[in-house]
Amino acid sequence: QVQLVESGGGLVQPGGSLRLSCAASGFIFSSYAMNWYRQAPGEQRELVAVIRSGGSTNYADSVKGRFTISRDNAKNTVYLQMNTLKPEDTAVYYCNTKFSVGSVWGQGTQVTVSS
Repeated sequence: QVQLVESGGGLVQPGGSLRLSCAASGFIFSSYAMNWYRQAPGEQRELVAVIRSGGSTNYADSVKGRFTISRDNAKNTVYLQMNTLKPEDTAVYYCNTKFSVGSVWGQGTQVTVSS
């Protein structure tokens, strides 16, 4: 069974840092691109960062220079290091991967940036 489980969210002050983790199981992790999305209250879900199987990455303009996506294929885990956090980064963050038959989502982890 394919499963994605996020962790690492929480409450942080503006300017602070968090590292999110997403543990994957049930598929050949190293062969697939992995994505981090986020959804703020009342907003559409947006793509934050992508890391492909070969290691290349892309970021949303709003997080470039502050967030870093990485993966550890030995641990079947993808990470999102978030630095210099802003209140507008507050959202539920979701891990995602896409197969030919459809997408798989984790349950999400809440990130709140507030003083």
